Amino acid sequence: MKCPRCLNTDRRYFYKGSRGWYCRRCISFGRIMLEEDSSPAVLSPVTSGSEEYVLKYPLTPYQKEVSHQCALAAGEQDVLINAVCGAGKTELILESAAKMLAQKKKVCFAIPRRQVVLELSARLQACFPNAAVTAVCGGHTDVTDGDLIVCTTHQLYRYYRAFDLLILDEPDAFPFRGNPVLHGIAETACRGTKIYLTATPDETMRRKVKNGSLLELKLNRRPHGHPVPEPRIITAPSVILLAVLLRWLKERDTPRMVFVPTIREAELMAAFLRLFLPCGCVTSKKENRDAVIAAFRRQKSGVLVATTVMERGVTVPGADICVFHADHSVFDEASLIQMAGRAGRTFKKPDGDVLFLQMSRSTLTDRCRRRIQEVNACAV
Repeated sequence: MKCPRCLNTDRRYFYKGSRGWYCRRCISFGRIMLEEDSSPAVLSPVTSGSEEYVLKYPLTPYQKEVSHQCALAAGEQDVLINAVCGAGKTELILESAAKMLAQKKKVCFAIPRRQVVLELSARLQACFPNAAVTAVCGGHTDVTDGDLIVCTTHQLYRYYRAFDLLILDEPDAFPFRGNPVLHGIAETACRGTKIYLTATPDETMRRKVKNGSLLELKLNRRPHGHPVPEPRIITAPSVILLAVLLRWLKERDTPRMVFVPTIREAELMAAFLRLFLPCGCVTSKKENRDAVIAAFRRQKSGVLVATTVMERGVTVPGADICVFHADHSVFDEASLIQMAGRAGRTFKKPDGDVLFLQMSRSTLTDRCRRRIQEVNACAV
């Protein structure tokens, strides 16, 4: 017994109702009967000329090499692009997407976060002006067809065996990481090959690279050629850390992002900082977070307190980064690397500042800094 949508084989999740057997593990996406034939999703043919794409700036020689190698493999085998934060991962897959579109094959870009779906779909539409680029996420589900579909990983349930190329951005991130339902739905949505994009591949991906079932392409350089900023680590009691944070915020005339481990701490931190300077707050519970992020990006300075909801996929030009309580159990090595990777991403400000504030010595923050140092050493 196997669920045709999430690939579950655990009999504890199967239930026999009046219409037959169905899977309860993925019931939140609607009931699917095991006895019914699952037909591929019906989508419109790919538009002629949709493969033509433009770039606002040329790729570096290193980006060109990774992009070309990925395009050669696209449609033939699964690929992992292991690239540092800010390396331009989106640009690296344009050639692969164009190759598949030229063959009249369907392409999907799946992303964990809704706000990144909307941003990326606009970027891809600018790159592929002749293609129908469709964003599918919460609040944007009236139109679900297009030449190139950009969706949250949750929305993949709509596309059973629909895509010849499925590009999974940050597959090691919440909510995709460790979620067998979303993993199964991604597998059944793809009838061809997959491209994984991340700076922090998990153990599953590393095993696949080792056994040869996944081609790994590495890029340890950002386009501007500067290294990824290494975090400075300060260990002290919480009261002293607050004083250090305030001094750091006041001495810098740049956009500053302060990451904290929990929603409650984000609200308290934002309320505290507003006593001294203007401050925004972004968490998964904030309904207006898209507007807050957009307003913060328009500023040349300012402070934004955020949880890990902002750790990936969101670029704030020229931002400096602080992780408060970096030793908290909520954070792992991947999330710390991703948060540090928000700094130094632009040509105008390639050398951002990253500060980790912690109450106790942490092997996690030490490993994060060591990992960034290793990546920078490989880029030399």
